[in-house]
Formats: sequence, structure tokens, C-alpha cells
Amino acid sequence: MPAAPLTTTPSLRSLPSFRGRIGCDVSSGYYTVSRRYRLHLALSCPHCLRIAITHSLLGLEETLPVVLLPAVPDRPDGGHSALRPLYEASSHRHPGPAAAPVLSDDWTGRIVSTHTPDILRDLARHFGGDGPDRPVLYPPGAEAEIEAVERLCEDRINEAAQQAGRADADATARRTALGSLLRVLGSLEWRLAHQDFILGDEMTAADVQLWVTLVQLDTVHRHHLDAAAVHRIADHPHLWAYARRLAAHPAFGRRLDLDGIARRHHAHCQGLEAAGAAVQILDWAVHIKDGSAQPSQEGPDGFMEPQYALHIRPSSSA
Repeated sequence: MPAAPLTTTPSLRSLPSFRGRIGCDVSSGYYTVSRRYRLHLALSCPHCLRIAITHSLLGLEETLPVVLLPAVPDRPDGGHSALRPLYEASSHRHPGPAAAPVLSDDWTGRIVSTHTPDILRDLARHFGGDGPDRPVLYPPGAEAEIEAVERLCEDRINEAAQQAGRADADATARRTALGSLLRVLGSLEWRLAHQDFILGDEMTAADVQLWVTLVQLDTVHRHHLDAAAVHRIADHPHLWAYARRLAAHPAFGRRLDLDGIARRHHAHCQGLEAAGAAVQILDWAVHIKDGSAQPSQEGPDGFMEPQYALHIRPSSSA
């Protein structure tokens, strides 16, 4: 059955500090070598969560080590002290925060990339392999649709939800933003009523993006919406059934640090809490395959040990 088109508005954001790419051969500089590179991730950050899920889906536990950072950055500028040496080695007197995610090169001791879309694509294209238990996250011909979903999630869901919950915005602006958000959710609801995944019958990178966006919508953005708005957001049964189904997949659910997300949000959020905070859409922990969320455990140096161990063939049934 044909899917309704996904439309987005362009997003203008400042370029990230580092945008090196992993190539296919020695001449590329950064080429694929097992255990040469390292990911530095804080699972409370949605960008890091997307990378962590992708890392697990592709079965990269032995190929690409992961260092887990504390849920709440420990520097006033929003950066991590543990990442500062990497940033300084890569950019002398780097002026911005030492933020995650980071893909670093152990051979040079420098940062390859901090740009989430590039990191995700390089993991899938140069490290993922073609094993029978690994989804093809960027299938041929689907790149434009995946990019459209990424923009849709950032601009039409995350941004609209933030605008709808802004206490300093007038009522008309909040209603307009909520209406835009609900129209997008309705379009996604229609799609998921007729297919298992957002682009069809197989999991792709678009599903990782959408699932993390739904997590943010329920665990962060709803805290600033009124109860009526949250009930309207929840009134998309196929969309939230899809979210529950992916939560039961080990690559998704076992990366979900609910406590860390809450602590990060409360540490940095300056908005006012609204009645929607009391209206949880999903009990995420219940829907994780083993029945409980598994937050990371901090080590004595503020880092956390990698916990990636499971990857399975994604289910094709709802």
C-alpha cells in the first residue's frame, strides 16, 4: 500500500566542530580498521542514543569500542571534562563545550567526527557488514527518504513540541505549534497502520531516528505541555504500538537510560513544568524485553563501562 509523503521544512543549524569521515581505503586517511576507533556516548543524549542503537543493531561490540559518559555533563558549558583532552588535542584551545557524541581515532588521539548523521552512515557503510542478523539501515535508493524523516523528526516533532510547551509564547503560537505536531503524528499514524516500519516492511535508520524522537516526546517534551495536549499526542495507537514494539528489541530498549534522561532534563531545563508531566504516554520500562530499563553504572573515573552485547534480527511483524 502506498505511503503518504513525508514533507519537511529546511533546518538551519551551525555546523559541528569536527566532520571527518571514515573511508574505504588507506588513501582516505581514516579507513576501516577493527578497534582503531572509539565512540564516546552519553545515553541520555538523543544523538548519542541513536548512535548506540545503531552500534548494537550492527553488532559492532568487538569492532568499535564504546565509552559511556555520565548522563549529566559535568561542565558549566554543557560539556564533559573527560572529553576535554580529545578536544584540545584536535583543536588547540577549542572554544566550545567538549560535547558528546564523539568518534575518536585511537591511532592519532584525535577526534574524527562529532556529527551524528555522518557517524551513523559511516558505521552502517564501513563497519556494519552484511550478516543475516543485521538490518540494512541505509538500503539503496532510500537515502532521500531517510533524510526526510530525520528533518521531519527534528523540525516538525522536536521543534514543534518545544514551541507548543513554551511558557513565554502566546496561546496562539502554542496552538499553532501543537497543531503542526499533531498533523505530523497523524501522517506517521497512517503509515504505521499499513506497514511495520516507517519506510516499509524492513527496519531502516529512519526507525532509529523516529523511535528516539518518540522517546524524547514522552520523556522530555510532555513535561511542558498541558494534559489535554498530551492526551491528543497519545491518541495515535499505531504509532505508540510501534514504539512499544521497538522498545522490546534489545538494541533499542536496553540502550534506554530513563533515569539518565530524566536527570539530564532536570539539570538543564529552564522551562516551567505543566500538567502534562503527570500523563505518561508509555511505561517504557515495562515494554523493554526483559521487563526493566537498564541504566548504566558509573565507574570511579566518571566513565561508564560499555554494555553492548545483544543484537537480533528485527521482527517483521507488529
